[in-house]
Formats: sequence, structure tokens, C-alpha cells
Amino acid sequence: MPPALNIAVIGAGPVGLALALHAARTLPASRISLFDARPLDKDVSADPRTLALSLGSVQLLQRLQAWPAADAEPILEVHVSQAPPTLAADSAVRIRAIDEAVRMLGAVLSYGRLVAPLQQAWLELAAQHPERLSTRFGQPVTALKPLASGVEIDAGVAERFDLAVIAEGGVFAESPGRALAPRQREPLRHDYRQTAWVGTLELAGGTRGLAVERFTRHGPLAVLPLRPLAPVSAAHPASGPLRAALVWCVPSDDDPVRELDDAQRLVVLESQLPEAAGRPVAISALKAFPLGLNAERTLVDGATVRIGNAAQTLHPVAGQGLNLGLRDAFELVLALRDAPSVGAALRRVEWSRAPDRWAMIAATDFLARSFTWRWPGLPAARGLSLAALQALPPLKSLLARRMMFGRR
Repeated sequence: MPPALNIAVIGAGPVGLALALHAARTLPASRISLFDARPLDKDVSADPRTLALSLGSVQLLQRLQAWPAADAEPILEVHVSQAPPTLAADSAVRIRAIDEAVRMLGAVLSYGRLVAPLQQAWLELAAQHPERLSTRFGQPVTALKPLASGVEIDAGVAERFDLAVIAEGGVFAESPGRALAPRQREPLRHDYRQTAWVGTLELAGGTRGLAVERFTRHGPLAVLPLRPLAPVSAAHPASGPLRAALVWCVPSDDDPVRELDDAQRLVVLESQLPEAAGRPVAISALKAFPLGLNAERTLVDGATVRIGNAAQTLHPVAGQGLNLGLRDAFELVLALRDAPSVGAALRRVEWSRAPDRWAMIAATDFLARSFTWRWPGLPAARGLSLAALQALPPLKSLLARRMMFGRR
């Protein structure tokens, strides 16, 4: 039988909620308390931040019966290319769901549309089992204190738990979960001196379900498909421009976006995006976020474990931060179910998650740093590498599987 544990989950974002739901169903003898500084009556459904999920993440959320399929736009094809100059005439990689024998490569939706159904599923489950599932919204955790057996959590009142899971993370400049407990070793931290400008676009002549990543001399530029605002059916297909999420990464010290107005931004985007993306015809107000790496050297410290953005805050060049966090959550629950003790479970998680975590951390860090290098011929060489990858279907398929499911 799974052990009877007293577990605290700190952070009710998508990773924390997924962990709490999965643990509540997989560890039926355990008590689970979900903490978040956000008041329960605060409506999160309208939060417009865009999330890109891999197929593996979609499947994990489907298992939780909390996947909002009606609000998500499937990714059917990914187009990765290098902007000129390049040595290859066709410096692009095209990964298609049909070639990988899957219905989709992933999906895109807003933060609010993902968190709202996860939160509702948790609240319904907690109402069915109030004796062991506790919702502590509006109660920020201010401190964690290691004990000889377990951890003490201070959220206004000090309480003892067998395990504390910190799932409270943020962007590079603001990760509240990092201040809760001291670390044995300082995390790996690097400021890329890059800014991500984030918003939405309307594209004329684009292809529905197409995700585009363009490597420019300033940094990566991503356009992700979004669900049309009006209902779409086979009888009434979408007409007019397509909606897309925009992630536009540029140098912070010499920002070419900040001083531009909307019309100028559209002109620049049209010159930088490949023809396959379509023509930008409208752009929303953009928000800027600093980009950097914040990666814990170890996930576990006593009876405390960090997952998601509390464990690793990555550059968005590969769009894998949330996917890593969901895999962290599911692996942790399975370890708690199967291991003879909390300590054994945490040791298993530390070792089992290491290959997936560090491979993705290294890949995104290398790509992010490469845009700050000014080596002659580097963009052309990057384009030649993409062309070579396109010409090697087995290697391209391996990359596609790694992006969909992680390293396993």
C-alpha cells in the first residue's frame, strides 16, 4: 500500500496543482495541504500568459482529467529556421505530427485556461475528502525549517510535515520559492542580458497549427498558434487572420524593439519571419521579461524538494520549462508511491530526473548563450546545421520525440 504521508505543496500554479491532484489520487492514505499566497476568490481564468505544452504534458494532464481541450490549439507542425545570412539554401527543420504518427506535437493555450480547470478539479476532490485534503489559499508560506524527521512550515502557524514540495516559481528576475529555505549549494545562475517581448499577433496567409521558431541575429523569435476567438467547426472553418502568440527575444543592452511603435514592430517582424509563418497584420501590446538561467544543483534538501520553475528557470528558446516541471511532479508522486520511505523516494527522484533536467538545461543554455557570441560565420553555421538535420530523418525524429516526451 502507498505510505500515509503528510505532504505540503507550496504553489498552486500548473505544476503545483498537477502534483497535488496526482498525489491525492495516487496516495489515498496521505494528507495533502496546498498553499498559495493567491486568494481563492481571485479569478485566474483570464490570465493571458501563453503556455506551450508538449504532447507528453498533454497526456499527463489528460490522465488527471483536467485537460481543457476546447481552449487549446494543437501544434501540428514545427518550423525552425535560420534567418539570412546562411550557407544553406533551405536552412530549416520541419517536424510534422503526421510524420511522427501522433495527432499533435503539443498544444498552446493561456495560463488561465490551464490553471482554472486544474484548480477546479482540486477543489472538487478536496470537497470529497476534507479529512485529508486541505486548501490553504491566501496563506503565503514565509519560512521552512528542517527537522530531524520532516520539515516545519510557517504560514502564520508553524506545522510539521513529512515532506514539503516547493512548486512556487517565476521568471528569471522573480522566483519567490527560492527564498523559502536555504540551499546546501548555490544554484547555477546566469543573466543572458536578453529580454523577451511577449504578446499576440494576427497573421494573414498563415497555416493553422504551425509553430515557427526563427533564429535571428538578435535572438530567437517564436510564433505559436492560438485558438481562434470565434468558435470553429468543420462547417464553418476559421476565416481571416490567424491568432498567434509571440515570444521575441532581443539583447537587453541594445534593445531594437523597445522604442518601436506597433506599425514599426509589424514591419520588422515581417522582415524577420519566414514566409511559412504568414504576414503579421496586427500586434497586441507587448510585455517585457528578463531572461536568464536559474537551476538548482540538487532538487532535494532534507525533506524539501523543488520542482518546476522553483528547480529550474530556463530560457524560452525551446519552450520546455513547464514540460520539465510536469515531469518532475509525476516522477515525484510515483517515487513516493513505490519507495519504502520519503528519503528513498527523494533519492530516487534526484537520480531519475537528473538526465532529463540537465540535458534540457545544457541545451537551452547553449542555444541562449550562442546568440550573444559574435563569431564570424556563426549564424551561417547554425543554418547549415538545421539543413543537415532536415536531411537526416532518423535524427530529426529522435529530436521530435525528445521534445515531446523528454529524456526517458
